[in-house]
Amino acid sequence: MMGGWGEFAAAYALFLLSHALPVQPGVQAVLRRRLGRRGYLAAYVAVSLAALGWLIVAAGRAPFIPLWAPLPWQLWLPVLVMPFVCLLIAATLGAPNPLSFGGAGNARFDPERPGIAGLTRHPLPVALTLWALAHAAANPDLAHLMMFGGFAVFAMAGSRAIDRRNRRLMGAEWDRLAARTATLPFAALVIGRWRPSGPPPLWRLVLGLALWAGLLAAHRPVIGVSPLPF
Repeated sequence: MMGGWGEFAAAYALFLLSHALPVQPGVQAVLRRRLGRRGYLAAYVAVSLAALGWLIVAAGRAPFIPLWAPLPWQLWLPVLVMPFVCLLIAATLGAPNPLSFGGAGNARFDPERPGIAGLTRHPLPVALTLWALAHAAANPDLAHLMMFGGFAVFAMAGSRAIDRRNRRLMGAEWDRLAARTATLPFAALVIGRWRPSGPPPLWRLVLGLALWAGLLAAHRPVIGVSPLPF
């Protein structure tokens, strides 16, 4: 039993380090200087995905300690939530967003028409949070709740940390850029701070649905469990 928990703890520690260490300003500056911007991003993504894969495998190998029997709606929750997660990711890829992780072409960002940042200032962390909470509900055993619950906490805490860092580094410019955004999804829309400028491009919708279909098809071969609760 200790061996199973030991691997889980080691995988969890590596996952956290793979995300926390490379984004430290000093470490990031060294890596960008040696690898270049694209090399840094590619290495960051590769290491993060490898650490995530090991953590998922380690959670499956950890001793199974059920906490309660999932209800039918809990089993369906990932199936229903994941299309929105994939659409959110597709809407974020390549979109300018200097306020959060994952922005591209940030010089093109228009604070009056912030795009996906108007829906939520941190679309990728929000997508990770939704993914994690939906899967935590469908897997109420100790190891998976620790893993998915930790992902959700990590993503939400990361959003707050990004805001604090950007406020410190950007000063009044952050207030100008973030004027029509909010961290909580749809909050800027509800309070009238932001209005959509139009529907998202069709190619982003197609990409999101294709990503969802691919994850659905790959779930059993890769994870070993069907995502469909029947």
